[in-house]
Amino acid sequence: MAEQGKLHILMFPWLAFGHLIPYLELAKLIAQKGHRVSFVSTHRNIERLPKPPPNLTHRLEFVKIQLPKVDNLPEDAEATIDLPFEMVRYLKIAFDELQPRIICLLEDSSPDWVIADFAQYWLYPEAAKRNILCAFFSIFTATILSATGPTSLILQNQDDRVKPEDFTVKPKWVPFETSVSMRFFQINRQFKEVIVDGGNVSDMYRLVATIDGCDVVVMRSCYEFEPEWLQLLENIYQKPIIPVGHLPPTTTNGDSEEQNENWIEIKEWLDTKEKGSVVYVAFGSETKPNQDELIEIALGLEKSELPFFWALRKQRGAADNEMTQLPDGFEKRIKGRGVVFTSWVPQLKVLSHESVGGILCHSGLSSVVEALQFGKSIILLPFLADQGMISSLLEEKKLGHEIARNELDGSFTKDAVACSLRLVMVEEGGKVYREKVNDMREMLSNKDTQDGYIDRFLYYLQNHKKV
Repeated sequence: MAEQGKLHILMFPWLAFGHLIPYLELAKLIAQKGHRVSFVSTHRNIERLPKPPPNLTHRLEFVKIQLPKVDNLPEDAEATIDLPFEMVRYLKIAFDELQPRIICLLEDSSPDWVIADFAQYWLYPEAAKRNILCAFFSIFTATILSATGPTSLILQNQDDRVKPEDFTVKPKWVPFETSVSMRFFQINRQFKEVIVDGGNVSDMYRLVATIDGCDVVVMRSCYEFEPEWLQLLENIYQKPIIPVGHLPPTTTNGDSEEQNENWIEIKEWLDTKEKGSVVYVAFGSETKPNQDELIEIALGLEKSELPFFWALRKQRGAADNEMTQLPDGFEKRIKGRGVVFTSWVPQLKVLSHESVGGILCHSGLSSVVEALQFGKSIILLPFLADQGMISSLLEEKKLGHEIARNELDGSFTKDAVACSLRLVMVEEGGKVYREKVNDMREMLSNKDTQDGYIDRFLYYLQNHKKV
């Protein structure tokens, strides 16, 4: 029997670790407040997630579901990290075939609330039929969601934006001055998958149908970071927008023996470097620079003359046949000053080390939050459309500096990489970036602020649950 006033919440994220991890962080915070959480994902994904603290296991239940087999989807591919970008569409097809299983789960468990993601646009009307309330938890920033505009634009085919360049200007429904925008090369790389059909349901349609169907939009954001954008979403969606903070991750002690050995090796090298001198280089689990981009990054790091630690991912899943290679002689030339590490890297531990002063990253929100959490300066190299919006917002707020790119194809040079690295890490002109991240660090490390967001969110859920 449920405790008086306590909720049962079913959480169901999209099959990407950039979504699974923030959902798990939110689940832990909800469970810490005494509510029961059923966290739904596939067997392999749940096994790969960090283990929650033992004191939460009686409130945080993992519900493992079998991903249906579909043509062209490799046997062990259960998350986007397991696939090259062009094969993710098959994961979405399999994900959509989970609908009957999820409907049964809703009927059997009768949760007070469902907290779900953008991809399962079909879930929201099915929950409504069964009198179950739904919250869409967006791991995208408010700036990114603002690009959709009112849901009627997409659902009623009223959007006059039909070409990539149409998305590079400020939308007409944004009433304030801002430099935040998508870049042509970023939207052009994903246009077929994100905006148009491409033989499947587009990401834009999934997102807009989700927003239209949910009862409330929950944001991985805060008023200290993007207040005007959060207010804008309330105006254009005409439904509650509730930020829950940025959910900075907590370190865990559940590392395997191999992972601990990796950290010992990494720490020994970091310990030899001066405080704040090292650039940590990582492009997340979803982004893999192509061969030309990899060479310019490597040569730019070399030319910067700064110490660096590079967590290099040469392959995106076993089905990725395009292995990238470092320039000839690169590792020999940078030996001692730089390290290229191709095994698992404990990013939180690296960022918390005092010798690390900055990060060169893809502008993924999780990496940005982790960098800000530890007060590390940020050099930005976004590749995809949502990353570009985050990068643009960080640039506007002087929380990060983006490497100069060719606007049409997104190419960049080793000189641009080296110049940006030196500006942000050591030069006087980059002092503003170093100071701004320290201001944001104080906010993210304020436990009372984070707790306040969670308490207000849960207060809303409790006061709006159906009797």
